[in-house]
Amino acid sequence: MSNDLADHVALVTGATSGIGRATATALAARGAHVLVSGRDSARGDAAVAALRAAGGRADFVAADLRDASSARDLASRATDLGGGRVDVLVNSAGIFPFGPTAATRPADLDQVFAVNVTAPYFLVAALAPAMADRGHGAIVNVTTMVAEFGAAGMGLYGASKAALVLLTKSWAAEYGPSGVRVNAVSPGPTRTEGTAGMGKALDQLAAGGPAGRPGQPEEIAAAIAFLAGDGASFVHGAVLPVDGGRIAV
Repeated sequence: MSNDLADHVALVTGATSGIGRATATALAARGAHVLVSGRDSARGDAAVAALRAAGGRADFVAADLRDASSARDLASRATDLGGGRVDVLVNSAGIFPFGPTAATRPADLDQVFAVNVTAPYFLVAALAPAMADRGHGAIVNVTTMVAEFGAAGMGLYGASKAALVLLTKSWAAEYGPSGVRVNAVSPGPTRTEGTAGMGKALDQLAAGGPAGRPGQPEEIAAAIAFLAGDGASFVHGAVLPVDGGRIAV
């Protein structure tokens, strides 16, 4: 296992379950001091305890990113816990309600964009300039395959993540010349606590790809950890599909 993230501080949002928690585990295994962020303190404490038991360095930072104003506060508290810096930001927190357009309430749209777009936007606004001043940093956004093609009932979720795809490229242009790499990972159907309710529909969604199965959180996390590390030093503004080939086929 590479130790290329030793002496790095990594903030992972949505890190108390699913892809976020697997990412926290992967980054800690590569030497990072991981700041686990999420809404649920009990799950956050459990995640931190597991990381520490495995020999990693971790702390919990509570944040409810459904309240868009909490992003800057999270950035400030994470910087303090990180000893004055955050070197890696993983925007993994997200919500994904599915359903017909006609049934969407204004409050639903506001909440999806608050978590999936506004929170990452202001976390980057708060943390990337300091990364640029230091001349290094990595930001990885978690998007989705349905940001790439139309799917009935997934327009709101896909649109929010399509915005994050464009922001990934814009931030790469803005901060890349100062040494901050900004990239994204685009998962396909993945088995997590959040998708458990989909049941067999998740398998059906994945069946159209070459892999023929849903992914595991650890498979997505491995790609995120790659983009956060030195091995991706020449990768800027990329959106890496980790979807079993579902976008391609």
